[in-house]
Amino acid sequence: MSTFAYRIKYLRQTRELTQVQLADKLGVSKQSISNWENDNIMPSVDMLEKIADFFSVSTDYLLGREKRKSTDGSTIDVTGLSPNQIEHIMLIVDDLRNS
Repeated sequence: MSTFAYRIKYLRQTRELTQVQLADKLGVSKQSISNWENDNIMPSVDMLEKIADFFSVSTDYLLGREKRKSTDGSTIDVTGLSPNQIEHIMLIVDDLRNS
């Protein structure tokens, strides 16, 4: 399984979306989502950008070209979280800093 196939399925499941729901949000067929997740085809460059924007990740992350490092605990991987969830985490971190 390619990195892209694994990551799009992971991101979809993290958001608790079905293939049909994700397809609706991206304006593609359920079959397209299935083909991507089963590593049968890759999306177009335009669609890859749309997927990255939807999940708030980079295209490099989707393609496995971006390495995520956390050597001193100062980085939190929020991949797959919604903007609201990320904002919530940021508020918690701010509260902890101020306490």
